[in-house]
Amino acid sequence: MSAKELQINLEFSAGAELLFGNIKRRKLSLDGTVKFASLLKWMHANILTERPELFLQGDTVRPGILVLINDTDWELLGELEYELQPNDNVLFISTLHGG
Repeated sequence: MSAKELQINLEFSAGAELLFGNIKRRKLSLDGTVKFASLLKWMHANILTERPELFLQGDTVRPGILVLINDTDWELLGELEYELQPNDNVLFISTLHGG
């Protein structure tokens, strides 16, 4: 039995892209069933290039980073327990700004 391939889109906005090599959009192909918590771990290990403390706090997204999945607040979808679906669009928006 082969694992199903899951394709999703990641987007970073309002400064969040600076933590990910200044890349605003990425297409990912992941194997099998993936919960949001696993996606965050994958992102930390593979594409988070700058100051992880500005993106993650413990095992979750730091307060001040808004997360939208298909234009819906991730808090309404179960946050870390949300099971990613084919062609999901995950948008991270930073509200953290220096002054």
